[in-house]
Amino acid sequence: MKKVIIILLMGILPYMGISQSIFDKFEDSDRIGTVTINNGMLKMVTVMMADDKDEDTKDFVELAKSINNIKIFLSEDEGAAADMATTMKQYVRSSKLEELMKVKDGDTNLRFYIKNGKNEDRVEELLMFVTGIDDKGHGGKHHKFETVLLTMTGDIDLTKVGSLTKKMKLHKGLEHLDKE
Repeated sequence: MKKVIIILLMGILPYMGISQSIFDKFEDSDRIGTVTINNGMLKMVTVMMADDKDEDTKDFVELAKSINNIKIFLSEDEGAAADMATTMKQYVRSSKLEELMKVKDGDTNLRFYIKNGKNEDRVEELLMFVTGIDDKGHGGKHHKFETVLLTMTGDIDLTKVGSLTKKMKLHKGLEHLDKE
């Protein structure tokens, strides 16, 4: 009887919130850089910045409170970039994400996908996929990231994301956020 219970528990555990994301396979790759920011870190940041009087900081704190986690995957490797693109497309289809926006600027392609939330200004998930980034950075440093995949989950206010992204000037293609 104990064996049957153990087998049943092992079968249902993935459906009880212990399952992993399709993108977690990238975390162990030597060809893909990974940044993961979990809810605990986001809560710590919001506590540390809560008393700041700056409006941008207040907006950031409000946004951070609504996010469960952020995962960013970066790669210059063509094979890894192709794997990331294939996995992202599979995930978009299986999760029924809606394409929010597409930007093509030279060799750079930027796509935003969302999973709708409780109203039209909120989403449960925001996925950004960028290919062809070639950044001639500050101080003569040159960064080339073929592919960047970012996924953010929570109860995310799109108006705050657009406003903060524009103020941070992350990428010139993101200027189009207000136009979409």
